[in-house]
Amino acid sequence: MTVKVIHWGLGAMGGGMAKLLDTKTGVESVAAIDADPKKKGQTMSQLLGVKSQAVIGDDPAAALGTEADVVIIATGSFTREVFPQIEKAVKAKKNVICIAEEMAFPRQQEPELAEKIHQLALENQVTVLGTGINPGFVLDLLIVAMTGVCYNISEIKASRINDLSPFGPTVMKTQGVGTTLEQFNAGVEAGEIVGHVGFPESMAMIASALGWELDEIRQTKEPIIAKKYRETPHVKVQPGDVAGCRHIAYGIKDGKTLITLIHPQQVRPENEGVETGDFIEIKGEPGINLAIQPEIPGGIGTIALAVNSIPNVINAKPGLVNMTQLPVPPALLADARSLINKQEG
Repeated sequence: MTVKVIHWGLGAMGGGMAKLLDTKTGVESVAAIDADPKKKGQTMSQLLGVKSQAVIGDDPAAALGTEADVVIIATGSFTREVFPQIEKAVKAKKNVICIAEEMAFPRQQEPELAEKIHQLALENQVTVLGTGINPGFVLDLLIVAMTGVCYNISEIKASRINDLSPFGPTVMKTQGVGTTLEQFNAGVEAGEIVGHVGFPESMAMIASALGWELDEIRQTKEPIIAKKYRETPHVKVQPGDVAGCRHIAYGIKDGKTLITLIHPQQVRPENEGVETGDFIEIKGEPGINLAIQPEIPGGIGTIALAVNSIPNVINAKPGLVNMTQLPVPPALLADARSLINKQEG
């Protein structure tokens, strides 16, 4: 039988997943939920140009009553924000793939909610996975995969240098783009400028996989000051103002930094000669250095990981899992039905 998917959230990411899934064989979109009143009542075909004639609604119960194998949730960034949606989907006995950044390893910051999700998943015999480009791949799963060729490791350093220019006003605000130095510092203090969401989750995922017990995860957020004028469709940055946020996290054990993750995000980095990329350095035996330039595109990567993870999630044992506990998902090029091996009942 065809693998059936329900989409919860049809914004840039959720809509992109529906479009990608539409190109795949053996899998189909059967229902969609979105809170935007402008989308309600339209079919997925009308909104996104896909084959599915499923009508978009704002009633989760109605959509979740549809026979389906997986619900893809693309609605928020934080575990507390998406927990009610995950709970409804799990109680409807649906597997869940969620791209909320904190859901990549929710036990780190929301241990009680994570345990609740795990127990619900066990009771309903389904699997819940958080994934995305970062956290979920570049600064955690990819690092863990590379450690598999090492005898031992003393330290890990990794950075993701990317261009914020394609993103809209919400991201610009949370990164402090276009603010003065004083406004940036005040925004960080007030929790309005958050930088990258997901560093504690990536740290915990790496440490858990390697058997490291960190004493502390320390984070810093620094402004990237523009020396030249920069402009995107959503923001104008004058010289001397903030073009982005350099967010750094340190995983510390016994006073020693074992993991350093660096994520400088800014608009128009090329204006000042900054090249984007993903870089991983593993100090150990052997030492490993990986450089990917330019960086793996964030939106495309997140969309692909969610769709490509569908067979792994259906095949997995029930419970809350993270990306290091499942096979690395390949691109979904085969008929999805040929990749499903979970036995019914």
